[in-house]
Amino acid sequence: QVQLVESGGGLVQAGGSLRLSCAASGSIFRINAMGWYRQAPGKQRELVAVIPSGGNTNYADSVKGRFTISRDNAKNMVYLQMNSLKPEDTAVYYCNARVVVLPSLYENNYWGSGTQVTVSS
Repeated sequence: QVQLVESGGGLVQAGGSLRLSCAASGSIFRINAMGWYRQAPGKQRELVAVIPSGGNTNYADSVKGRFTISRDNAKNMVYLQMNSLKPEDTAVYYCNARVVVLPSLYENNYWGSGTQVTVSS
């Protein structure tokens, strides 16, 4: 099994910054894509940013130029630096990872439990 644990959420004023972290642990052979999604009250979960194991990152249009996703493959971690935060960024943020697991070497999709980000106006 694989566990994803997020940290770094909280309350911040509009224009402020937060950095989210997500640590993956367990029976990991290799982590392919890692990403961040968010879900605001009454809305569907949406992609925020994704970073493949090697290659170009991808961002939602609403966060381009403000958010930066990065990963540390040696530590099995993914980060989301969020700058110039807006009240509409308020949501629960979920870490996601597509992991090739041991011993089967099958790729499975995993989610963290989420971390709340609240941006006040």
